[in-house]
Amino acid sequence: MKKIIARFFCLAAAFALMCGAALAAEGDVPVVYFTKDISPEGLLKIYDKISADISGKVAIKLHTGEPNGPNLLPLELIKALQPHIPNSNIVETNVYYESPRQTTEGHRETIKTNGFDFCKVDIMDESGAVMLPVKGGKHFKEMSMGKSITDYDSMVVYTHFKGHTMGGYGGSLKNIGIGCADGKIGKKMIHAEGGQQWGATQDLLQERMAESAKAVVDHFGKKITFINVMKNMSVDCDCAGSTAAAPALADIGILGSTSLLAVDQATIDMIYQLPENKDGGLRERIETRHGLRQLSYMKELGMGTGEYKLVSLD
Repeated sequence: MKKIIARFFCLAAAFALMCGAALAAEGDVPVVYFTKDISPEGLLKIYDKISADISGKVAIKLHTGEPNGPNLLPLELIKALQPHIPNSNIVETNVYYESPRQTTEGHRETIKTNGFDFCKVDIMDESGAVMLPVKGGKHFKEMSMGKSITDYDSMVVYTHFKGHTMGGYGGSLKNIGIGCADGKIGKKMIHAEGGQQWGATQDLLQERMAESAKAVVDHFGKKITFINVMKNMSVDCDCAGSTAAAPALADIGILGSTSLLAVDQATIDMIYQLPENKDGGLRERIETRHGLRQLSYMKELGMGTGEYKLVSLD
């Protein structure tokens, strides 16, 4: 009888361990929150779900775009988000190519023109650069970032999701992978090759961007979170300025997650769920630029599996 009881408890313990492992695995799947409500209220609703670890001095990373870009997100969104986050300000870096944003002076004029001067904007490479380690990278061991990135305790990555001439699409990965790299060294490391400013091949560009983004994610640890706004989605980036193509697909909503891979994967999945004649040319833009390599390479870098749980807040 004692042997039977002992065997029963062993089996029960094994079953409990199996159930616990299954629950832990399910719990490890990152959550992506979604709302169709593209408004200040909808944005704050998303942010409040993904901000538990955001504290201290907070950098809000966004893309200021070229002057008078026609597809920029409505200013009312960021004007609601920034004051909602204590001790926060916007951060950006200068660009490598010829643009008003190539210099700090020109960039500040662009910031004013596009309406982002309602709060402090820190151009992180204004005072130089700092090297952050790239763990597990095959292209880089370290990446040159805007120097003041190390002044912040947390980062909120606020991204206008859209297409991109070189990257295929610009999601949260591009926002920090290119957007935190400084304009003189880091951006050159990512997209220059063989003495040519845009010399990196498509796959090489995607992989380098991912490694740079990983350096930022690793630097902040749990204190980084991601928001993708699917509105005014042109095949072109806001860096195309006034020449950017008009959006040719309907607005979709706002997504947020504490996982970079999960939020970009969920955003891409929503594009691919659209009929091809309703995707505004984004699918073709993504595939012809090998944009999906961003996602697959993040998996190779150990940044996640691409699995996620989508939770609607509507």
